[in-house]
Amino acid sequence: MALQVETRDCAALTDGDLDEMASMGGAFDIGALSKAKEDWVLSTTCRVEDKLHGCTFSTLERIGGTPCVLLGLMSVKRTSKRDQVLKGLMAEAFHRALMAFPDEDVVLGSRFVTAGALEAFKQLDEMIPRPAHRAVGEERAWGRRLAKRFGVDSTYDEQSFVAKSNGQSGFLDHETLKPEKVKPEVAALFTGVDQKKAGSLIVHGWVMAEDLVKLGAR
Repeated sequence: MALQVETRDCAALTDGDLDEMASMGGAFDIGALSKAKEDWVLSTTCRVEDKLHGCTFSTLERIGGTPCVLLGLMSVKRTSKRDQVLKGLMAEAFHRALMAFPDEDVVLGSRFVTAGALEAFKQLDEMIPRPAHRAVGEERAWGRRLAKRFGVDSTYDEQSFVAKSNGQSGFLDHETLKPEKVKPEVAALFTGVDQKKAGSLIVHGWVMAEDLVKLGAR
């Protein structure tokens, strides 16, 4: 199955582009997508046989001098092809990071509302939070930095890495094909995420420079 993955500046998106993204279904309506267009810099789309199956709004920037890839919003259509689409979108994110930050370690961060979506970050090192790991000061500091960058710092709890309310203006919206493989200890990370209050878990991890060369290669 051939994927067609393309990245453009968000400013170049048309109303028709946003309508097409909204028509995939999932968590985001046209209002959320229009806001993402304003808030983020890059828009990536993934097509299968010319039909849209996934999109991402992101930015590449430095926070305190550290290279970062911030996934502000990602949506993957609920089809049997969604694992490949997720892989394609993440490969593009790694490629963009490699082009922007060659020979550097990179932080990648996003918001999550379900444990199954964390498979998007399976190639990261030192994912925070993670089961059986007590986060240290600098790891918690990154949580706070990302909460501020995502605009959810007013409801953010640095102990649990959870934005307790109003934290879903964007997140990584992917429904795993194999929910039975989600480990209970991973699901437990989401205990404090209240869907009714639009809570989310802020997750980040590192991609080492030597790994980015491989993950971002074309």
